[in-house]
Amino acid sequence: MQPFTRLRSRSSSNRENALHKISIALAAGVAALGSACAAAQAPDARARSLAATCAACHGTNGISVGDVDSLAGKAKDELARKLQEFKSGARPGTVMPQLAKGYTDEQIDTVATWFAAQKPK
Repeated sequence: MQPFTRLRSRSSSNRENALHKISIALAAGVAALGSACAAAQAPDARARSLAATCAACHGTNGISVGDVDSLAGKAKDELARKLQEFKSGARPGTVMPQLAKGYTDEQIDTVATWFAAQKPK
């Protein structure tokens, strides 16, 4: 009877081992799926964060309520060109040349894309 008990014990141990491995694999799969979802949302969140830095003058979502130009719905190429001109010093301004110098070309493209996609009022 003792050999049967050992066999049963090993079988139970193997089953627990297999369940443990399956649990780890499932957890890894869920984590990978979560990372993929977060990565898919990251660019939009990053673009909104960059755009938020413009809100004090250009309004929330690029819709100005004052004398400063609205950015919402403007052509992406136009926005990117103007920012690049501020950045290089080719376009005069008070605050914008200083701010634009702080952005990478990729960030300028990202924020221009984001504002171009916003609906103007």
